[in-house]
Amino acid sequence: MITYASLDTPIGKLLIAKTSLGVCKISLQSENDSTFFQWILDIFPKEEMVENSNALQDELNELREYFDGVRENFTFPIDLRTTQFQEKALKKVAEIPFGKTASYKEIAERMNNAKAVRAVGSANGRNPVPIVIPCHRVIAHDGTLGGFGGGLPMKKWLLKHERSPLSHSD
Repeated sequence: MITYASLDTPIGKLLIAKTSLGVCKISLQSENDSTFFQWILDIFPKEEMVENSNALQDELNELREYFDGVRENFTFPIDLRTTQFQEKALKKVAEIPFGKTASYKEIAERMNNAKAVRAVGSANGRNPVPIVIPCHRVIAHDGTLGGFGGGLPMKKWLLKHERSPLSHSD
């Protein structure tokens, strides 16, 4: 069974889905609801989907605390359904501390694959749990923002919220 709930935040409504293993999908407002539900159907075709905010109470509370400025790290489990490469890249992205940024190149180098810069960008763009895996903290090597699934205004908002410098940390 997949449980899901919505949360109103300063960056818009988020949809959050959870399996028995952890949060598997967070949809930003820029992604329409049908895309969120289609992703779940594609990944979990035999699972029933049930809206249940009580089942996601801890996760919703942690996200509220993040947006309220009192939480820097998330403690709930994640059920990552990606390729091996994407998982490896996203785990490196997850290591970027609150208030810091890293470039796509730095992530590739941390993976011991300096030539995989574009692949890191692609993995980042397919991040199923933004905010929790902080893909917004990944910027271009020249200090520009690069892309973000939620759009650049949302990325700027998140970085400002975290007081992140708009240049990478070496």
